[in-house]
Amino acid sequence: MDSHRQNAERLAQAKRCVLKIGSTLFVDRATGNLQRDWLEGVCADVAFMRARGQDVVIVSSGAIALGAGSLGIDPLTHRLQESQAAAAAGQIRLAHAYQEILAAHGIAAAQVLLTLDDSENRRRYLNAANTLFTLLKRGAVPVVNENDTVATEEIRYGDNDRLAARVAQMISADCLIVLSDVDGFYSADPNVDPDAEHIEEISALTDAHLTMAGGTGSAYGSGGMRTKLDAARIAMGAGCRMVIASGHVPYPLKALRQGARATWFLPGSTPRASRKQWIAGTLKPRGTLTVDDGARRALRSGRSLLPAGVTAVDGHFERGDAVRVVDRSGSELGRGLVAYPADEARAIAGQRSDAIEDILGYRGRDELIHRDDLALLIDEVGK
Repeated sequence: MDSHRQNAERLAQAKRCVLKIGSTLFVDRATGNLQRDWLEGVCADVAFMRARGQDVVIVSSGAIALGAGSLGIDPLTHRLQESQAAAAAGQIRLAHAYQEILAAHGIAAAQVLLTLDDSENRRRYLNAANTLFTLLKRGAVPVVNENDTVATEEIRYGDNDRLAARVAQMISADCLIVLSDVDGFYSADPNVDPDAEHIEEISALTDAHLTMAGGTGSAYGSGGMRTKLDAARIAMGAGCRMVIASGHVPYPLKALRQGARATWFLPGSTPRASRKQWIAGTLKPRGTLTVDDGARRALRSGRSLLPAGVTAVDGHFERGDAVRVVDRSGSELGRGLVAYPADEARAIAGQRSDAIEDILGYRGRDELIHRDDLALLIDEVGK
């Protein structure tokens, strides 16, 4: 299959995409100003994807680079407090640019500031994920950036590549698109080695790939190919395809669809399958939900677990923890991520979902375990 058709099909098949943009692409190195024409082309690409029904989340660097010029700060400074100050000044400009340009396409932009720790702390992870899902449901394009005014290690080492992969994992994205200053992954640095070979597809990362990746990148972009391979490992582990493509062209996503050279990292499973495997085999259950026969039948037919079908709640767990789901005889049906802590789950067990607000004083999810967060045992499927 030619690269034009292959790229177009892979992008079209993705229902949910994360687009990572590095600061080297839209910040002019000489002036520190935003290259607005280029960003307008990217946002037009995003509008095209939204028009054909695809969810898009943008993970955007650039706040430090934009703010450094306006404050007279050297963008190469190693002084943490100056980088944080530059981020504070630049984030306003960055958010305004996305808001204004996307609004011209009738799309609402929403700013979401995260640190890498937010993707690793369970409670903050769930809050961030729920916010992103709600924004996507409402038709907005979330623009995620590191919360650089409070981050520390992230600023020093540059981790928006890995943050983008964590966001892709968080929202079960099908595709992570990394726009870079190179058009993919090479056997060596193509800026140094004229014999470096472009690699079109990678289905398994090896130590040899890490060796090929070398060191960090350019002045404004504090990451490099090594961080992109770290991102690829996270994305592939979540069943998400990742592509590295050049951003140094107008309308870079259009160029990618039309066959521009790129490197695809291809996982062996889908995001849904990878998530189910993670729930079933990786997380330690913190409690048990016992369900009645009607709920058991509903689960086997692919539906979510509602409070009404739960007859008992055991254990001490928090929202987002893994729990076992068993029938009246104690036989395990599967495992899932519960939407309420143990005390609240006990309060609403056996009740209709429309009674949750009266019982708890707030309206949470209608399900105790959503079907996307539930992994049934193999022998339960199809019974």
